[in-house]
Amino acid sequence: MSKKLKPIPKFKDEAAERKFWETHDSTDYLDWSKAKRVRFPNLKLSTTSISLRLPLGTLDRIKIAANKRDVPYQSLIKVWLAEKLDSE
Repeated sequence: MSKKLKPIPKFKDEAAERKFWETHDSTDYLDWSKAKRVRFPNLKLSTTSISLRLPLGTLDRIKIAANKRDVPYQSLIKVWLAEKLDSE
């Protein structure tokens, strides 16, 4: 038997909604067993800069591979990392 869900209140703004969800359990309002994964492929991804130390030889090999593909080496690193994560 599933429990009766409470109706989600209307909020005057995003700050009020944020405050509400910080103090309430969403399982009282949503049946998460019916949730489905979705993707938003057209959203602009936010990025951040990182500092990464690589052996000089490794960086040189990456730059050569990027040059052969006519892409910036930083872009090639991002593509390779994304491909590896997707294959995991």
